[in-house]
Amino acid sequence: MEPPLQIRLQPATWDDLGFVWALHQAAMHDYVDRTWSWDPAVQETHFAKNFDPATLQIIHADGAPAGYLSVKRQPASMHLAAIALEPRFQKRGIGTALLRTLVDRAAADGLPVDLQVLKVNPARGLYERLGFRVFEETATHCRMTTAVNFS
Repeated sequence: MEPPLQIRLQPATWDDLGFVWALHQAAMHDYVDRTWSWDPAVQETHFAKNFDPATLQIIHADGAPAGYLSVKRQPASMHLAAIALEPRFQKRGIGTALLRTLVDRAAADGLPVDLQVLKVNPARGLYERLGFRVFEETATHCRMTTAVNFS
């Protein structure tokens, strides 16, 4: 059994653009390709247009950059915009711990957490294990929330 990792979050800066883009490609390429097909130029343009370090935190595990997290406070919810981990840091409890903390903090503020996940992304199973439920589906995505009342 591996020893527990020391996890910390650090605000992202523009200097993190390359790391976040490379990780986005590694984490999402297969799912985007299966859903629409991966067009490198389209993906890079979309990513660059939407990259906002003010909404991102870099996840560090034992001092090494391990991933990124983007959470946006909305009037009626906390929105998990993105979470991604380097493959060598996956399946080690990091994502689960970060998401549990997010859900607990949002609940303390009386807010649900919501997110959107591609239907082909197996991360949906993690979200379901943590209590998220689908409240809307499109042809490509599931929108999920921790809210109990779906009316």
